[in-house]
Amino acid sequence: MKVGIVGAGMVGSAAGYALALRGGASEIVLVDKSEALARAQAEDIAHAVPFASPCQVRSGGYAKLDGAEIVILAAGVAQKPGESRLSLLSRNADVFAQVIEGVQKAAPKAMLLVASNPVDVMTEVALRASGLPTGQVIGSGTILDTARFRSLLGGHLGIAAQSVHAYVLGEHGDSEVLSWASARAGALSLDEFADQVRAPITDAVRAEIDEAVRRAAYRIIEGKGATWYGIGAGLARIVHAVRDDQRSVLSVSVVTPQVEGVENVALSLPRVVGRDGVVETLMPALDPGEAKALRASAEMLKETALGIS
Repeated sequence: MKVGIVGAGMVGSAAGYALALRGGASEIVLVDKSEALARAQAEDIAHAVPFASPCQVRSGGYAKLDGAEIVILAAGVAQKPGESRLSLLSRNADVFAQVIEGVQKAAPKAMLLVASNPVDVMTEVALRASGLPTGQVIGSGTILDTARFRSLLGGHLGIAAQSVHAYVLGEHGDSEVLSWASARAGALSLDEFADQVRAPITDAVRAEIDEAVRRAAYRIIEGKGATWYGIGAGLARIVHAVRDDQRSVLSVSVVTPQVEGVENVALSLPRVVGRDGVVETLMPALDPGEAKALRASAEMLKETALGIS
């Protein structure tokens, strides 16, 4: 599978690197407004390929995306001092319109995988600009938040994160919702498993994990300026699900007809992802507090998206 990446900064290059190491693509093309940056990132990633799976890694303009089946959108503009979030969103929407026009001239049928923040709103912007089917414009959403949640739960329970089935819903951001009510470990509910391994999930444990998941990006940004490795691996995971038609259940963002009474809003829920993109959406069991929080998250995202329409 040929994969394009528009935006060769830290997120785009980390996604390319993860794809190359995992053997997720036969060809990767990096495109950036800085041709020198795209060329340097492609060359650096190419030098890792001999230690991994065969893959051609190149850089170039939009025309080089010809034949790409998936294009990762990791481009965007930085916030100016004193600039409002809404103003930044408007400028990013303009950038996305130009980027998508360039992508679709070369690869009109390519699925779009949105990584640029705020990812949920930018997923809706990309859908509007592209005219593609809803399930083929996918935001990375809470795939990384979900990984953080599972990792912390696994650590508390003393098991591998892969044996934890739990999801973060809604916005990839401050209003995200950790779904404790539907979380499971192995074949048991979270509380049942915790009781059996003598690692109870107390209110204090819940609060600590919630804070750790919700504030993870802030801690990383404070320490090194931005996050990129985790989301790069998450993007590679989504590409794998599409390439191999895995029909994996992943917490990704697409425009959804109705969520807790809010219509046509992009946010994350567990989705079945395969060759045709998102093919099913699942609604996990929520307690009343989680349902209320998910509605609030959806309302905020809907209001923000309407502000740039």
